[in-house]
Amino acid sequence: MSTLIVENRAGQQLTLPAQASLTLMDIMRDNGVEEILALCGGTCSCATCHVIVADEFADIVGAASDDENDLLDCSDHRTGTSRLACQVVFSDEMDGIRVKIAPED
Repeated sequence: MSTLIVENRAGQQLTLPAQASLTLMDIMRDNGVEEILALCGGTCSCATCHVIVADEFADIVGAASDDENDLLDCSDHRTGTSRLACQVVFSDEMDGIRVKIAPED
């Protein structure tokens, strides 16, 4: 099974089993990561699933859509590798990807 490595807001690293075709948001929520609120349910309308992708995985994850960029622009914690976890679909190529949950806005 592939893995997703998540650093929570307390700095703890969690290694989660990850299945291709699920979003990063779904993987985290299914594995009890409570800091991913995902208030909109994954419809790219709230930015409560903001994560920062490790630099070495940024190209694999790809660029954010215009709608995603608009939401991320509202965050004081946006970085060059910020993404909304609901918009990143996990693939086998992403095995071992590391993300950090962004601080709350």
